[in-house]
Amino acid sequence: MTYIGHGGKPIVERVLEKEKAKDAIQGLTQIPVRRQIAHEAISLSYGFFTPLEGFMKWEDVNTVCAEMRLSDGTVWSIPILFDINAEKLKELEIKEGDSVLLTYIDAPLAIMDIEEIYDCDKLTVCQAVYGTAETKHPGVRRTMECEDKFLAGKVTLVNEPKFNEPYKTFWMTPKQHIDAMKEKGWEHMVAHQTRNVPHTGHEWLMKGAWFAANEDLMVDELRTGVLVNCIIGEKRVGDYIDEAILLAHNKLNEARYFRPDVHMVTFTLWDMRYAGPREAIFHSALRTNLGCTHHMFGRDHAGVGDYYDTYAAHHLLKSVKDDLRIKPVFVLEWWYCPVCAEVTCSALCGHTDEKQKFSGTLIRSIIMDGVKPTRLILRPEVFDTVMECAEKYGFGSPFVTEKYLAERQPIFTLEKMEVGKA
Repeated sequence: MTYIGHGGKPIVERVLEKEKAKDAIQGLTQIPVRRQIAHEAISLSYGFFTPLEGFMKWEDVNTVCAEMRLSDGTVWSIPILFDINAEKLKELEIKEGDSVLLTYIDAPLAIMDIEEIYDCDKLTVCQAVYGTAETKHPGVRRTMECEDKFLAGKVTLVNEPKFNEPYKTFWMTPKQHIDAMKEKGWEHMVAHQTRNVPHTGHEWLMKGAWFAANEDLMVDELRTGVLVNCIIGEKRVGDYIDEAILLAHNKLNEARYFRPDVHMVTFTLWDMRYAGPREAIFHSALRTNLGCTHHMFGRDHAGVGDYYDTYAAHHLLKSVKDDLRIKPVFVLEWWYCPVCAEVTCSALCGHTDEKQKFSGTLIRSIIMDGVKPTRLILRPEVFDTVMECAEKYGFGSPFVTEKYLAERQPIFTLEKMEVGKA
């Protein structure tokens, strides 16, 4: 079976069988990589970033920054970069045409075939991708912390990650997502992008997106599903911890706020860039590769601070929607209206002076105080799950702290393998 992803390109899994991998890695120069690079090597190898099969060449980086397209014309919005210290590069004597072994947590991870070594103006990248060069922007800060040199080339996984709980239950490759969609009998699947635990406003957004994605299908046949594909990876201090995000969304399913035959929770390894409209384009490509036919985009999608207009993602998506294989579902800001006694929005309700916003900041402050919010805001089962995760995984807090970033339990482990010296 051929699996087609973003840009109409086939989804390619670059993963070696264990015995072949053991032979292939012998004698290769080893490069230890940090978590972000490890996560992206895994995603590239399984096809999450189709049509990319490796870290990007300079020509692609340049056209992505200038035109938001790869050099072959495919829409793409965020450079996927492999940075390396210039002195380290010289010490290892790596050159174009070499194959190297990427290692992570003292174990082999992937083989990278070096096709190009280049310099890159990080400020130019930041201005193009984030619309700013201010280092208080977390995406800018991440990019400016990159090393001086960049490597490009395809990567092949040689050591498949073994995901720990609670992640193990929710891990699927792109091809497995597509297979699961077919098994469930879904003709349409709408993606809900999230880096938060769900409040009832999120529920309304997902349910509204489900109806929109159902389009011409008969509602009683249940051939449309909601995919909650959580972003798992490094986030800002103050964001929710990964375990709470995953398990709280799944609790909506377990507690029957969603029927299990129309709702599925999975995750993707990705360190948020907070790139607003540009990250919305990236999410479109990513969820196309998971088999989604529709993608919901709400207020300030993937934004941070006041860097982007409220609906900047909607406008950018409209400019390229004809080149996407996924249909955007645009939603407005929703709130609770005590006069209407329901969740509504400005396009429907005239009681704007009475509106009660679903403020993430307010909900965070309530949870931080250990107070259970009203069920109009947060389902009690979700609150209980979040607090359980705080004790079990977050060192007493459901929010990312410096301690959590430094000492969190591993998302996955890698098998130790003998590697001969280069």
